[in-house]
Amino acid sequence: MDALDAKPIIELRNIKRSFPSGDGTVDVLKGLDLKIMPGEFVAIIGSSGSGKSTLMNILGCLDRPTSGQYLFNGVDVSDLSKDELAGLRREAFGFVFQSYNLLSGSTALENVEVPAVYAGMPVDEREERAFALLESLGLGDRADHRPSQLSGGQQQRVSIARALMNGGQIILADEPTGALDSQTGKEVMALFATLAQQGHTLILITHDQKVASHADRIIEISDGVIVSDPGTSQVLNSVPKEKSESYHSGSSGHLVEAFRMSLRALRANLFRTALTLLGIVIGVASVITMLGIGDGAKQAVVDRISSMGSNLLLIRPGAPNQRGWGATSLTPEDVDAINELPGILAAIPELSGSVTLRAGERDHQTEVMATSSAFPIVRAWNVERGTFFTPDDDVNYSSVALMGQTAANALFPGQDPVGQYVMINNIMFQIIGTMSTRGASPFGRDEDDVVIVPYQTGSLRLFGQRHLRSITVSVEELSEIDQMQEQVHNLLLSRHGTEDFQIRNMASIIESVSETQNTMTLLLGSIAAISLLVGGIGVMNIMLVSVTERTREIGVRMATGARTINIMQQFLVEAVLVSALGGLIGVGLGLGVTWLVGYLGTPVMFSLLPVTMAFGCAFLTGLLFGFLPARKAAHLDPVVALASE
Repeated sequence: MDALDAKPIIELRNIKRSFPSGDGTVDVLKGLDLKIMPGEFVAIIGSSGSGKSTLMNILGCLDRPTSGQYLFNGVDVSDLSKDELAGLRREAFGFVFQSYNLLSGSTALENVEVPAVYAGMPVDEREERAFALLESLGLGDRADHRPSQLSGGQQQRVSIARALMNGGQIILADEPTGALDSQTGKEVMALFATLAQQGHTLILITHDQKVASHADRIIEISDGVIVSDPGTSQVLNSVPKEKSESYHSGSSGHLVEAFRMSLRALRANLFRTALTLLGIVIGVASVITMLGIGDGAKQAVVDRISSMGSNLLLIRPGAPNQRGWGATSLTPEDVDAINELPGILAAIPELSGSVTLRAGERDHQTEVMATSSAFPIVRAWNVERGTFFTPDDDVNYSSVALMGQTAANALFPGQDPVGQYVMINNIMFQIIGTMSTRGASPFGRDEDDVVIVPYQTGSLRLFGQRHLRSITVSVEELSEIDQMQEQVHNLLLSRHGTEDFQIRNMASIIESVSETQNTMTLLLGSIAAISLLVGGIGVMNIMLVSVTERTREIGVRMATGARTINIMQQFLVEAVLVSALGGLIGVGLGLGVTWLVGYLGTPVMFSLLPVTMAFGCAFLTGLLFGFLPARKAAHLDPVVALASE
């Protein structure tokens, strides 16, 4: 194409750029007009503070002018959105920086690939192209080296390869030889000359006249205005054809790439990653362990109460609002009347008190219970040795007794107590049997520390009273326990003429205990959840620090075409990845600690819900607490990010 017919690829019209300073502004660019043709090799030269770096940022769409028009291929750039500018940088520009701006945690090959990642190029194709570019620049054997393993000249070659990755229609080089020795600088400039001959449009920003002399056109800028410009070249090199490939990576593809880059970033700083994981691990493990212990304690209490029989009605003397044990409203005749009701398996009287046992030279303080011969049926408590007393024993006031295991071991250690005699409050009783081991009650009392005697015997000879402490009723069908409770209530009300008794069924007691234990479990879980919350705050704190430390990396990614969503996805995926990994480790640790606690004797209960809930909370923690740092990273200004140290 003839130079006279060519249209400028870049055209600036009265470009001004001002920056806030105190109460006013500072004018850095003061109305620039500039045209750059396709295939030109242009050097923009000026001293420090002349405005050349600001001009480069505007040319590379990293910054916007305060006023004026910037036309790229005839399109006004000022009308483009932030993401459209990112797309323009990705497709049209390649940046070569004085300080190279390579990603320290990535290899040379991975650094070169970055622009193609945001262009959506398939993995195999971009790896092949990146390696070919490195090989063409003499770095094929350094593809797997990280920047710290490369010399300055090699790092600059990597950055040039990165600039060419998406085609490099326009290459913007900012002081590309400033950090290099003279010989390496000559090699880099020779490379730029070759690229110019291949038809790339090169814009070189420098303060060095020798470096600028390699260009076909030298533009001098001073104090924000162009003071020298010979104009566009008359003969243009053949411009390389733009790539016809158009890659459209869906959201799933972007997430996969974000996941890969997040893994690299986390691997690059393992110590910080471990510290971030620690808070989540402790939080998740605490939730699982606390809920396991809480559920285990609840189940243990419910099992103990249920072992007494869930089909029982417990009747106490005294009005519903009356407290204490002084009421004497229940009598043996009430027991007989309840036993006549249909649907009742058995009703037994219960009268108890503290007594002193004596056998030989041994004494033992325990509890004696006076009840009927139906006690084993109602209480589901079997005789281990010997026999239980009969109804005749009760009618005849027989001085016979059965002992619990604790009381028997206290008075007859290593002996069989059946057939032995024991003094109960100075009255001789014969032991006719021992009860099976019962264990602790739901309230912690040793139920095996007891002596059981016939009701009439205990009432007359031990307690001297016939009024009952309680009546326990066993119903035939658990499903009808509420109806039976109503029948017993009506019966006693008709017999007494007033409600001077209280009835509770075991099903409601178990329900009440379960509710109480649920509250305690919730409390334990809440305490553990606080540690998970603290871990989430730790994730946010570490991610905010990471954003601050990696500000320049973010700027490089934006310069190579990363959109807002790409930056946000990467940092959000990093936060979620850390939280999810911490959640998995925490689940394993929590289950292990819970098993150990159970192994040491504390009741625990394993269930899927706490594990799922804890891991889900860890995942959501990463999502929620990672959002703010990710948003902060995504909304950084590319120019400010690149200028950070």
